Amino acid sequence: MALILEIKVISQSGRSHLIIDKSGLLKCYVKAAPEKGKANKEVVEIVAKIIGVSKQAVGVVSGLTGRKKLLKIQTNHSYEDVMNLLGWGIQIKLF
Repeated sequence: MALILEIKVISQSGRSHLIIDKSGLLKCYVKAAPEKGKANKEVVEIVAKIIGVSKQAVGVVSGLTGRKKLLKIQTNHSYEDVMNLLGWGIQIKLF
């Protein structure tokens, strides 16, 4: 099964973390600069790690050069399970 998630990426943030804000928007803060796909790669790595799938199971469907992206995730988890793994408003810090 594939899930599509909309995500807003904030690059060059100093640390990598992911939140779901009060309005329900998924935001991913990445250390990488938005050049040569580095920020996209970091977003894929963060989401894959949190959900527990391989990096190859997460892809950017649209928004390669913009802040708002659509991610396609190949997983057996339901949408609700994925959202619970992503935190439902709890800040998830990665070190």
